[in-house]
This record gives sequence, C-alpha cells and structure tokens, in this order.
Amino acid sequence: MTEIEPDWRSANRANWDERVPVHLGPNGYDLTDIRSGNGTMNPIEEAELGPVDGLRILHLQCHFGKDTLTLAQRGAEVVGLDFSGPAVSAAQALAEELGLSERARFVEGDLYDAIKLIPEPASFDRVFVTWGALCWLPDIAGWANIVAHFLKPGGSLYLAEGHPAGLVLDDSVAYPDGMPGFLVPYFDREALLFDETADYSDETAVLSNSATYEWMHPISEVITALIDAGLTLTWFHEHDSIPWKMFEVLVKDEHGMYRWPDKPWLPLAYSLVGEKNG
Repeated sequence: MTEIEPDWRSANRANWDERVPVHLGPNGYDLTDIRSGNGTMNPIEEAELGPVDGLRILHLQCHFGKDTLTLAQRGAEVVGLDFSGPAVSAAQALAEELGLSERARFVEGDLYDAIKLIPEPASFDRVFVTWGALCWLPDIAGWANIVAHFLKPGGSLYLAEGHPAGLVLDDSVAYPDGMPGFLVPYFDREALLFDETADYSDETAVLSNSATYEWMHPISEVITALIDAGLTLTWFHEHDSIPWKMFEVLVKDEHGMYRWPDKPWLPLAYSLVGEKNG
C-alpha cells in the first residue's frame, strides 16, 4: 500500500476516537432496539441480508459494534475489527451488557493489518461491510484481497455503501436552490483532506479532531478489485435512499431513510454480494 499522506491514519483515528462518546451520547445512535434484544439495521440491509443464524461473520470497520451485535443477536458468531481503541472498548462493554460476549468478540487494529490480527484464513461464511467504510481506505485492491482471504470457498461479502455518484456533491458548494454542488470528480484518485467539525449522528456535536483524509472509489474500481481477488458478483443494487442525511436538501421518509425531495436525481447508495470462488 502506498502511503499517500504519512498522517492520514492517525488523523482519521483521532476523529473516530472522538466520535465514540458522541455516538453513545443522548443525541447519538439509538440503542433501544438492541438493548431490548431486537436489534435492527437499516431497511436496505434488512431487505437483502437474509438469515445469519449459525454463520461465522467478520465485520470489518465495525465502529462500536451495534450492527456486529445485531448479527450476534440473530444467531451468528461474529468477529468485529476496528482501528479505534475507544470504539472496541465500547463494543466489548456493550457485548457484555447484552450477554453476547460468547458470540461476539472485537479486535482493535488497522484494517490492513487484519490478516495478522485475526489468524483465521478461509474461516468465515460472510464478510460484512456497511456505510461509510470504503472512503477511509486508500487501497481498495488491498481491501478486496483481505475480504477474500477470510472467506471460505462459497462464502460471501455483503457490502452496502454510499454511492460515489452522490459523493461527488457537497453542501459546501450548494446552489441557490439548496441542491448540493460539485466538489470531487468521480474519478479523482488523490487523497482528499476535509476539515469538518460536524458529526453525522449528533447535530449538536463539535469535533476538535476535525481533519480527515478520504478517498473516492468509483464502483467499477470496487467491483474489479473484488473480481481480481477471486470473488464472483452475485448481484448489484443501486438505491435512491441512504441512512444518513448526506445533503441538507434530503428528506426523511417513513422508514428513517433520506431521499431527494422531488425526483431521484442520482443514486445515493449501492449494495452488492460477491461470492468467493471454490
């Protein structure tokens, strides 16, 4: 992997370390469902994921483990990996609180170190990656090889992500009518430096570790990387809604998803399943 910016990893980790107490706070993630024993995901995952009872699942970039533990509540044996120490500590505490420690364990470390941190090659039925994960990674081919490394033959990746066609836009360059304007070219390959104090979950939060580095990954790059790593694309879906308010102009629907206010101008999310060749 090429080091594009020596401090990108430490800057991003500091940002996500700071987000953990924000996301666990009163204006952060709603944990009512998972604490009641009925953890739910977003409508896209709920419609596509299928039963997980009895599966071994690796959740990459798991944050503080809400979805990881939802999978465990549904009968899966899950390993969650995240580079944020506070996030992993929070995930372990939540697993203990929910009585899921025997079904879910959490590993602290960088995604690109996953193979040495989790010495369990070809042992997972599924790798699970969702929402705002890939933009933090400079090397998608490396990520795809890690996914393939952990899957059993016939095992599958489930990926749900923000659509890069939407990610070219931003409110910082919005038009007078409130529609977001062009910010990042779709085929940009450079590291993108952002300095944003806001948090997507808690509108009242002001982050002090506000500088982050992100990367644009066209869908063709993601799919080609998975194919090159030995996966076969089972299906690919595009969606006109997304779980967070990507732009101010988006409106919340009855399912808690955000959509364009008038017409589905561009896809906001995509999802796919790729199966490891036997």
